[in-house]
Amino acid sequence: MTVRLAPLDYADLDRCAELERTLFAGDDPWSVSMLRSELDHGHQYFGAFADGVGLVGYAGISVLGTMRDAEASVHTIGVDPAWQGQGIGKALLRALLAIADEFTAPVYLEVRTDNAAAIALYQAHGFVRIGLRRKYYQPSDADAYTMARPAQVGQKAHKDGSQ
Repeated sequence: MTVRLAPLDYADLDRCAELERTLFAGDDPWSVSMLRSELDHGHQYFGAFADGVGLVGYAGISVLGTMRDAEASVHTIGVDPAWQGQGIGKALLRALLAIADEFTAPVYLEVRTDNAAAIALYQAHGFVRIGLRRKYYQPSDADAYTMARPAQVGQKAHKDGSQ
């Protein structure tokens, strides 16, 4: 089955909120209104759409500043549990990083300390742990690592997303 990435649209937000409730049930999943606010503020979101199925994943990033002093923050990446392990999260992350790279921006994110798969994905894409946020996720009180990837100065990403 083919999965394609496309900019997320307001019509996709109900499904995103449904996935949020599934993926982040123990914490505070984003609502439709929170997701709408992300789009309203110009943050860039992508959806992963499977033929005949619809939205199976989503991801968003914000870029603040100008080309000379920008920094980016990954807001979320989520993949339907039935579709995990098929490279969708990796494809979504690479789409976000391509946006940051257009601005030559360093990228920051938070990830649960117990999410080994996500941590490995981020490390494979140049992220390193730079901090620990205790009880970051609520109401579960789960800790998060803050991770960062330096700005990709003078480098072009290859078509496969590697540097």
